[in-house]
Amino acid sequence: MQFFETPENRLPDGAELQRIKTHDGYVLRGLVAPKRPDVALRGTVVVLNGRGEFLERYFETLRDLQARGFHVATLDWRGQGGSERMLRDRMRGYVRSYRNYDEDLRALMEGVVLKNCPGPYYVLAHSTGGHVMLRNVLHKGWFSKAIATAPLLGLNYGNWPPAFANVISNILMALGLGSTYVPGYKNGPFLLEKFEGNILTSEERRWARDLRTLYEHPELGLGGPTQAWLNATIRSLRQLHGSSFRNGLMCPVMIVLAGREKVVDNKAAHRFMAQVPGVAHVTLHSALHEILMERDAVRAEFFAVLDSYFVQEPQTGSTKINP
Repeated sequence: MQFFETPENRLPDGAELQRIKTHDGYVLRGLVAPKRPDVALRGTVVVLNGRGEFLERYFETLRDLQARGFHVATLDWRGQGGSERMLRDRMRGYVRSYRNYDEDLRALMEGVVLKNCPGPYYVLAHSTGGHVMLRNVLHKGWFSKAIATAPLLGLNYGNWPPAFANVISNILMALGLGSTYVPGYKNGPFLLEKFEGNILTSEERRWARDLRTLYEHPELGLGGPTQAWLNATIRSLRQLHGSSFRNGLMCPVMIVLAGREKVVDNKAAHRFMAQVPGVAHVTLHSALHEILMERDAVRAEFFAVLDSYFVQEPQTGSTKINP
């Protein structure tokens, strides 16, 4: 296990590699890094990425957080990035149950963050990472506050009726075809595509940065989702939306939606927010799905939200931070 820098994507200062072992025997690649030394300490932000991602894509965001006085911690979920894969074919996006991801998050928090990083603890979670985070803040009191960007709260089935997709998924799982690809997805890394027409970001420079990392280190990539991943996601969404939120979540949550979203279902996110106490939201109207990989103007909007939500000036003895 190692990190992979490029000239335009440098490792966060002081970053240390973490080999995180889960209770069920998987080894995950993690990273911890201290705040920048010239700013006041504000705690630790745990960054949770989305399906098919790798933590190198978040080097820039981790440095932005360090500049705000935060220690940072992150990981690659099992089955992707530099973490141990679940199938012999490394390209297949596979998971048996979202309880597997719950265990990955527990291992990061209890094995690394709570032992080695200063509080208070915050979490910044994207897409599938946002879904996993929301599953856990139902009953885990790890975090003081949470932000979810473009969280996976509903699948975008395209022209498929959701009920039909659910039935087909169950049939294929019953037939033992969980490791087969969802129709329309390919075997190669999903980011190895042309920038033109992509539905993830409107920022070509950051797209090219991540593309270079994948070209040089294709072992970080992941192909399309399998039927097992789809089935696990459907079951977890049903569980999350069907949960009792009478007492709210264990910490306040800010959901940041992409106004030009084409990957996840924003309507499902609004339904979730309507039923859960303690959840606020903001929509960045010009953003595509990957808000943290977007144009500078969109990222500036996002960090204005984060600064107002996470960053609080100490009561005494501090100077104002200019990130």
